[in-house]
Amino acid sequence: MQIVALGVNHKSAPVEVRECLAFAEPDVPAALRQLGNGILREVMILSTCNRVEIYGTCENAAETREKLVDFFTGFHNLPAARFADHLYFYQGEEAVRHVFRVASSLDSMVVGEPQILGQLKDAFALAVENQATGLILNKFMHRAFSVAKAVRTNTRIANSAVSVSFAAVELAKKIFDDLSGKTVMLVGAGEMCELAARHFVNQGVSQVLVTNRTYSRARQLAEEFQGHAVEFGDFHNQLDRVDILLSSTGSPTYLIRPENLGPVLKKRKYRPIFLIDIAVPRDIDPAVNQMDGIFLYDVDDLQEVVSENIGQRQQEAERAEELVALEVEKFIAWLDSLQITPTIKALRRMAEEICRQELQKTLAGFPDLSSKQQKKLEAMARAIVNKLLHHPISFIKEHAGQGEQLPVEIIQQMYNLNPDDEQEDR
Repeated sequence: MQIVALGVNHKSAPVEVRECLAFAEPDVPAALRQLGNGILREVMILSTCNRVEIYGTCENAAETREKLVDFFTGFHNLPAARFADHLYFYQGEEAVRHVFRVASSLDSMVVGEPQILGQLKDAFALAVENQATGLILNKFMHRAFSVAKAVRTNTRIANSAVSVSFAAVELAKKIFDDLSGKTVMLVGAGEMCELAARHFVNQGVSQVLVTNRTYSRARQLAEEFQGHAVEFGDFHNQLDRVDILLSSTGSPTYLIRPENLGPVLKKRKYRPIFLIDIAVPRDIDPAVNQMDGIFLYDVDDLQEVVSENIGQRQQEAERAEELVALEVEKFIAWLDSLQITPTIKALRRMAEEICRQELQKTLAGFPDLSSKQQKKLEAMARAIVNKLLHHPISFIKEHAGQGEQLPVEIIQQMYNLNPDDEQEDR
């Protein structure tokens, strides 16, 4: 039995291909049933904005790959030529490594992002709910979750900001230490301002003020954060209340100049103000950075922080890859043990049956033996069986535990074993 993984992601396929192959959550149960009907023994589907992947177990990987391509074609009513060149397919050890890397966010667009683990857990829960998984996938996914946790615990892969909006929050925390009780003002109500505001709110700021040329939009965004809208023409008069200001408008000229901030600093008794200008062209005159108590960062400054942090994450990712490699070896050893266990049991069952039959013949020829003598003969026969099997079984377990591919079929043929009987007995 092999583990396989087939799919597309942000590196292998453009969004127009990924969206054609994506599965809406209500469609997943039907897809799981179809995949489990003659294509895969166990199966689950992971479908996010950045990847669409099918994980499962099968006997013949090559045949399964062709069937999975046909499944995509039929389920999505899409010609194979539209997506086949963008597919990747992994089997065995490579499939295990791929999924462990996905769970650990090493294969994500932003290395270290936490969302993918939650998405993987949700996908697995849906597969379990639809009775599409079994012994192997259940063990596989729980091991993947453990690997992801180990990576986050033992590396700093997710500790530094790799987006401009979150970099602004990190810098603010360096200036103020604690953001609780601080007031943030958004000048502009675009996507970047909104995203940064969410980060600031999550870090505990007490109040959000929003100003925008279109007042209705300012009021709408302020309501999302339980904040207050400020008339655009009046926002300079509110700056003395502001600890952190983030500006992103389309203004062709500076909106904030040194002369706007002089009276504000005096009124604030020169408590610091952190200004974040992510507009292009800039909204804030760079000259304000020369004023005591003013900390100004523009989009290039933030991007420099992001680039440095990305470099740090890449270094941590190398450590994470080492952890993943070790866990892959362990899981492959467990998979191999699944293949050899029935053979070991069949070998022991064969030897014990021969022992039982020969004992019966021998004891039938000595009817005068006492019960104590019979038990000694039985014990001697069992001891011979155990000693004869000890080295072969130890050899098989040891080499399988090291990830070696043992010729199990040869062992079965040599002793005329039928491990399927053992599986049927369980």
